[in-house]
Order: sequence, then structure tokens, then C-alpha cells
Amino acid sequence: MKNRFLTTVLTAFMLVAAPAGGYAQANRTHVLSSDKSSLVVTTNDGGTAYYQYFGPRISSDDISGLFGVNANFTGNTLPTFGPDPNGEKALSVEMPDGNMSLDLKMDSLRRTTDGKGELLILTFTDRVYPLTVRQYFRHYAGTEVFSTWYDITNNAKKGAVKLITFASASVPFTRSNNYLTQFHGGWGSESYMTEEKLPDGQTVIADKAGLRNAFGSNPGFMISIDGKPAENAGEVFGCNLLWSGNYKTRIEASANRLNVISGINDDTSLYSLVPGETFSTPEFVMTFSKEGKGGVSRAFHKWARLYAIANGDKLRDVLLNSWEGVYFNVNQETMDQMMGDIASLGGELFVMDDGWFGDKYPRDNDKSSLGDWMVCEKKLPQGIGGLTQSARRNGIKFGIWIEPEMANTKSELYEKHPDWVLQHTNRPLRQGRGGTQVVLDLCNPKVQDFVFGVTDKLLSENPEIAYIKWDCNADIMNYGSLYLPKDKQSELYVRYHRGLHKVLDRIRAKYPDVTIQLCASGGGRVGYGLLPWFDEFWTSDNTDAYQRLFIQWSDSHFYPAIAMASHVSASPNHQTGREVPIKFRFDVAMSGRLGMEIQPKNMSDREKEFSKRAIEAYKSVRPVIQLGDQYRLISPYDKGAMAALMYADETKDHAVLFVYRTDYLNGQAMPKVRLDGVDENKNYRIKDLTPLNPSKPSNLNGKVVSGRVLKYAGLNVSGSLSRPWTSLTLELTAE
Repeated sequence: MKNRFLTTVLTAFMLVAAPAGGYAQANRTHVLSSDKSSLVVTTNDGGTAYYQYFGPRISSDDISGLFGVNANFTGNTLPTFGPDPNGEKALSVEMPDGNMSLDLKMDSLRRTTDGKGELLILTFTDRVYPLTVRQYFRHYAGTEVFSTWYDITNNAKKGAVKLITFASASVPFTRSNNYLTQFHGGWGSESYMTEEKLPDGQTVIADKAGLRNAFGSNPGFMISIDGKPAENAGEVFGCNLLWSGNYKTRIEASANRLNVISGINDDTSLYSLVPGETFSTPEFVMTFSKEGKGGVSRAFHKWARLYAIANGDKLRDVLLNSWEGVYFNVNQETMDQMMGDIASLGGELFVMDDGWFGDKYPRDNDKSSLGDWMVCEKKLPQGIGGLTQSARRNGIKFGIWIEPEMANTKSELYEKHPDWVLQHTNRPLRQGRGGTQVVLDLCNPKVQDFVFGVTDKLLSENPEIAYIKWDCNADIMNYGSLYLPKDKQSELYVRYHRGLHKVLDRIRAKYPDVTIQLCASGGGRVGYGLLPWFDEFWTSDNTDAYQRLFIQWSDSHFYPAIAMASHVSASPNHQTGREVPIKFRFDVAMSGRLGMEIQPKNMSDREKEFSKRAIEAYKSVRPVIQLGDQYRLISPYDKGAMAALMYADETKDHAVLFVYRTDYLNGQAMPKVRLDGVDENKNYRIKDLTPLNPSKPSNLNGKVVSGRVLKYAGLNVSGSLSRPWTSLTLELTAE
């Protein structure tokens, strides 16, 4: 992944005046700064570290003033259950002798750099017990994103330390008229946004599903400072957790304090740290913006493309996925036909979804065959090689679906290795999808080898495979491992994901350039806990264009367009039955990574002709959409029957605008679309990219308009969007 480094300031200052709260002049202040923000931590001779500031960038000259007017936080960077047991804690343990306290003092502080940016490392030891904690603070170079986490090491020669609570971060934020933006939902309705005033007391965002940790809630959230959040104005903090399993975020608010404690969900996750073992918490990442929610989003998008998704600087292909076209009815003839069709439309990749495998138990439905990753010869007599040859003949790439973390009880794998699945002892085996699905035990190194081997065998035997769709259609239903000893059963949630990460490390080390999609019954795993190993995520199994406006809008708060798989599907839609014109479906899908989820032979000639033109248009502006800065302009959540967003490159010379109308309300005025992502000192030529009739584009086509007019007066689109389910995709080029 290519890094674009900007200058980062990491300095230490001696306070010239005693800070509020009674700290001595000997306190040391340590500043991590990006171009726009600063994070300030102080340490004292007593061995304690405190957050003092996180907000707009400050200089050395500002430090004493910060304390002089009591503008600092003074929040412990790592509150522990110890001599003071009161309040919420980030870390609590039980020592081998039963002592349930920690009493840490800071021994050293080190400033350094790694391949990702500047690091501040604080080392603490317990005053009595042989236990070390290293706390890390990072600024990611070239971005506005900071992070924190810690390692805890048991240095004793004997006796395990029990980790009871082990949150990654306890961070204070500015308390004012705060609003919380968070995302929740379920299958087919992922990531619906809510924005509510943050009440006094404790607000919890958590997940305990085990695997699909984004269905109930998403680990990403935003906190605005002074009132309801706006898109491009106001002070907003954005936070996320880089963990693929259960998580818990506690937001504590009072009249004058606001604190966030976030990390692995410690419920049913007691962890025994044996002598010599180190436990690392996942990173908690955060950013601050004076440019509203949009500023937070653009900061996270840039950071993600640089550091948090695989191949973040590599443009994604336009693809056809077979699922909604044929479901389980996979065969060589149909796959050949679909590959020929997507090639003729200008697509670049075909992905064969579920239904291609199984020998003893052919995969004809969801009741069997998971784990038996051999080609079903009845369906595909020429094997995978026949499919890659067909793709080559059609001038496109080939991809394939797998669900390697899972098995069915009706499978050869389960018959051979029933001990490889997660299960309770002395309890009936609970089974999921199809009444037979179970989860493989990735705590077990043999199972890790098997799961790696599934992908390795496919890719090594078929090196032309360019794309893997990695699915996960179950959560942990049986909390038990036949591999783990009885005193380690409570570590299952953590050890499963550590095992999964090991598998993914091996895959990426050997196959760095293969595109891998993160799918989990749709958007069940949308989060940065796994995206560093994946190029993109499947946004939702719900491909209805109208609902996708809401889902994709919400996901865009933290996740960039390049990672967001957005597909054109059939009308009526298979999930909702809604009938939506082909142009609207394309215009929605083009705002992410464009694909198709349809049987092309069922499309009309008119639809095919439009699809060809729309794909060509998308490819012409793909760098702007996938690598540019996003500006959300009119929210579908405002219930105004409209939505609008745009992307612009760094120079603001090239932009793409999407506008949608979903309803008609007689007598209701349509808002002007004001373009925040343009340069007011430039003139822009407008091009209608996706007219239904190329000879009759929008009346805006060919117009040259100043950036000042576009930004402050806006575009009147009422003439082009006079009916429901109408839309515009406009290219703007500076002249």
C-alpha cells in the first residue's frame, strides 16, 4: 500500500506554569500533531499519564495557555481498577494470588516512528507485581487520524494473570451540547443512521454476535460538540475500533465530563495471561474535524485508502456477480453465457457465487456441502479451469465465492472431523442457516491450516483467479471449543479472531494482489477489524436501489467508495419487490464500486444498451469516485424525497455529482443542490454522464458554471428530476 507522508510534529515541552489540578512544573507535555489537529498527553513524576487535549492544532506557545484557562481534560490515559476502584475502568485484572488491583507507574517514555507514522510509547509497571503495560499513541502520517492501544505482559515465572476488563482506550472529549451519530440495523437494513442528543449517564454501543459484528450496531460513531451535527460545519469527533469480534463502547456523560471507553467486549471473555505472554488490544482510531461530519468522513476515507484496506490505491473492476442471476443453479453453460454478456457490456470481471462445489453432497441449496471445497463435476465438468478459460476468451477476469470459516453437518468435512466445529460439551449442537450450518473452530491450528488451505488450493491450482468473495453466514451459536482446555474456554471469542487473523496474514503474504471481498450475509462485517486484509465489502444483500441510498449513505461516514460494493439488480427487486428504472439503479450503484447482480439475458435490449453506456461512463470517472474526496450534500434521511452527493479529486479540477429523486410531493419545492466540493475560483463544464437517450441529455449538459455559483447558489435540478425514481450523474471538469 502506497504511503503519502506529510510532515508530522511530535515534540515535548516543559510547562512554564503550573497546570490546573495541582500538577507540578516538572510535568512533561507531549504533543502529536497532524496538519489540522493535536493530541496532548502529560506525564508526571508520580508515574501517571493524562489526556489533556484533543482538537484543533496547537503550538508550543499555546501549551501554557491551555492549562492557564482550564481548557484541558486531565483524564487518565489508562484508568485501572486499583487503589481507586470507583468509576469505569479500561483495565482490570486478578493477580495469581487473588489481588484484584493494579497500581501502575510509568517507567519510561519513548518517541519513535514506524512504517505508519509517529509513535509515543509509554511503559508502565505495577509497583508490586511483575506486570508491564505499554501504551501506544500513533499519528498516521499523511492523515488526520490518531490511534491508541496497549500491550500487557505477564513477567512472572509462574501464575496466570486474569484479564477481566481490557478496553483499548479511555479518551475524554469536549462536553457540551453533544450529539451522537451511530449506525444500527440487521440483515437487509444495515447501517441505518440515528442522531440523538447525548444524555447524561452512560450510552453503550456493543456487539456480542461473535462473528458478524456490524448487524446490530457498527463500531464507528461520531460525537458533535455544539448541537446537531452538520455535514460541513461544526466540531465533530469520529471514532472506530479495529476489531473483528465482539466490542463494547461506553460513552459516559455528565454535566461537565465526556469520556469514551472502547475495546473488546469483555463479556464472557475472561482471559488468562500466562507467564511470558503478551496480550495486545486492538487499535482505537479517532479524528477531529472543524468541517463537520464530512470532514471526519474524508479523513477516515483517506486514512483507509492508505492504511486500513488492502490495495487502497488500486482501482476496482466493474463486475457481474452470479448470485441473484441464478442463485444455486450454477453450471458451465450458464456461467459461460453470463461471462460473455458482462464482457459485451464493458465489464471487467465475473464472479461465480455459491453453488459450485460438493462431491458426495452437491451444493444445490444451503443445507449441505460447506467444507467440501471440491468442484461439483455434475455442474462444472470442465472444473475451475474451464471457467478461467472462458473468462480469458471473453477478455475478462474470473472470481469465485467461498465461505471457508463454515461447515454443514451434511458434508464430508464434518463426517471426517466433527471435532473441528465450535460446540459445547454435553449440549446439543445448535445449527444455523439451512438447519445444518456450523462454525469451524479457528482456535485450533489444524483448522487454521485447513481454512488457509481452501484459499491456497484454489489460487495455486488456478492462478488466473483474480477475485475471492469471502462470505460468513452464521454467528457463533455454540460457545465451546474441543481444542481449548477447560480453563481457556472463556477465551474463545478472542482466540477465534486471533486465529482468523493468522489465516488472513498467511493468505495476504502469499497472494497480496488478489482482490478479496468481505461478505457476511451482506454487510454483517463492515468494519476496520477485517478490512486491512480485504479490498472491499459487500454492503448489503438488499440490492434495492432506494434502500441502498440509505445504507450506502450511512456507510460512507467511515468507509470509502472504493471499498463499497454496490450492484445493479433486477426490477422488481428480489428483496423488496420495488420497481425502479434501470438508470436510477445504475446511478445509485455508480456512487460506490460499480457491479451488477443480475441475469443479463433477462434484460431488454434497451436496458443492455443503457448498461453498456453507463459502464463506459463509470470507468471514465472511476478514479474520482474511488480515490476522491466525498461530499454529502442532501441526505435521504431528511425525508425530502431527494438525495445528493459528489466526489472531487484533490485539485478540485474534476468532480462527479449524483442527484436522486425518490418521490413527488405536490407543491413541495425542490432544494437547490449546492456543491461543497468545488473551487469557487474555477469554472466547470457540466456533462450528463448517463442520459437515457444520448441525444436528449439533461438541460444542464454543456453548461459552464463558476465554482462560486455552484457552491453558493447551487444547481436547479427540478427540470431534470420532475418524477419519482429519476436521477442525474453529472461530470464537472474545470476549464
